[in-house]
Parts: sequence; C-alpha cells; structure tokens
Amino acid sequence: MLAAGKRGEMELKYIEVFCAVVELKSFSRAAKALSLTQPTISIHIKALEDEFSTKLLDRLGRTIMPTQDGEILYRYAKEIMAVKENARLAMSRLNEAVSGRLVVGASTIPGEYILPDRLAAFKSAYPDVYPVLRIGDSHDIHQSVLEGKVDLGIIGTAVKDKNIIIRKFVGDELILVAPSTFKDTVLRENELRTVPLLVRETGSGSRTSLENHLKKISTEIDDLRIVGEIGSSQALIQAVKAGMGLAFVSRRSVDNEIRQGILKQIRLKGNMITRDFFIITHRLRFNTRLCRTFIDFITR
Repeated sequence: MLAAGKRGEMELKYIEVFCAVVELKSFSRAAKALSLTQPTISIHIKALEDEFSTKLLDRLGRTIMPTQDGEILYRYAKEIMAVKENARLAMSRLNEAVSGRLVVGASTIPGEYILPDRLAAFKSAYPDVYPVLRIGDSHDIHQSVLEGKVDLGIIGTAVKDKNIIIRKFVGDELILVAPSTFKDTVLRENELRTVPLLVRETGSGSRTSLENHLKKISTEIDDLRIVGEIGSSQALIQAVKAGMGLAFVSRRSVDNEIRQGILKQIRLKGNMITRDFFIITHRLRFNTRLCRTFIDFITR
C-alpha cells in the first residue's frame, strides 16, 4: 500500500509521464511520445516516488512494470488524465456549431424501428450533421461505447458498468407471434413449454428480457422447446413466417405483419413482457455539443 510520508504538490505533468511509462513499458518510448528527454522522465518518476514514499515501477530487464502501489496510482492517474482531456475539449468546443459526424450505435429494434425516423428529423433540423448508424446486439454496442467507436449507444439491456452513464429512452413490449395458420390464440404458462420456439442469440436485449421474464415464472430457457437461434430480428420474423416456429419479438417490429394478417399474436396467461431501451455514453469521454444536442432531441 502507499506509505505515509512527506506530501508535496503532485504536478499534473508527473501524472502524464507516469501513465505514459506504464502504458508504453519503457522510459525511452515514453520520452519519445511526450517529446521529453529520458533523464526528464526519470526525474518526474523519482519525484512521484518521493511524493508517496514508495516505489512505483519495477525495471524487469528492458521492460518497465508498475508495482502493486504503482497499479493503485495508475487507476487514479487514468481518471485524472481523462478529466484533463475532457476539460480541454469542453473549452475548445464552447462555440462549436451543431454539425459534423455523429456515430450512433444501436441494438436491432431501436436501430431498425425507432432511430431512422428520429435521425431523419434531426438531420432536417440540423442539415450540417452527417449521421452514421451502426447496428449490433446490445453487448456489441456496449463494447463500442467503451472503446469510443460510437458517440452513444441505444440498447435494450440496463448494463451495470461503472464507466457507463445510462438513461432510460423508450419502453417496449415483447410479444409471442406465430404464423397466421397457428391454431391457438392463447397459451398458458405450462403450454409454452410444448410449442416450437425460435430465440435470438445470447447477448441480444430481446434474449435477456425473455430470460429475465422466464425466471419470474420459475422457468429457464432450457426448459422450453427451442428449435433454433436466429441472429437478427428481421431474420427471426422471416423464420416465423416460414413456419419454422414461434418467437418472442418486439411489438414494434411486427405491427404491420399483424395488421395484414401475415402473423398473429399469441397471448399468454400472466404478465406482459415489458422492457426499456436505454441511451448509454461513456462516463469519462467528453460528449460533444452535437452528441448532447442529439440526446436532448430524441428524449424531449
């Protein structure tokens, strides 16, 4: 643990140098990346070690690795550097226009059935915006937000991640659908185990919502008669139309097919399966004015 000792003023530059050495595993590479001399790097690291009265780095041959105390400092140092970068971006973008490239990641239902209309309305209100919509399952979009590949994500799972800020967006309902020729219109809970079911892949919000509902009625997904796993909502709907099985899908995705009599909703005895979609952003990344304006636009 960090030892108690003399406490001076820890300079931000020392923290920047320390992070660079840990990440690049080398004094010389850190010096090159920061345009400093190697002796200057050593002086800054020595100043930090004196500040905390502990050794922060081990020299293993040509490789530099953080000690246990160094690992603790590095976790906080990364947050300090993220705050510094966010402050710089915030100050540089105070007067920026609502324009430029907006990259939105979305799981299947919001991506295919909710966002296109809202992106079109946003583009109409802000013509200088260039929207990019990337669709994947909820897990993939969560990862894309963490890695900075998208400005924000919209998913059907309430992720528990300290690095993610999550806001409720809109509600949804999962319904059981069948081909129009299916004889029943209502199923009891015990009858659900007997019908052939198609499901989405693990990682999708629809699959997670279904599994959570089943647990409430003391049922596991393996207790059901699963006849196939389909990797997208549209493919799942097409498979139901073809008579491959029944499926739980978002009501938003099959409104037209039900109205036209191509598919029918099979009602279940008991509670409805409801869920929410969520907007997720990275806690430590700076949200541009464009990103903030879009979130305000689609949630007002």
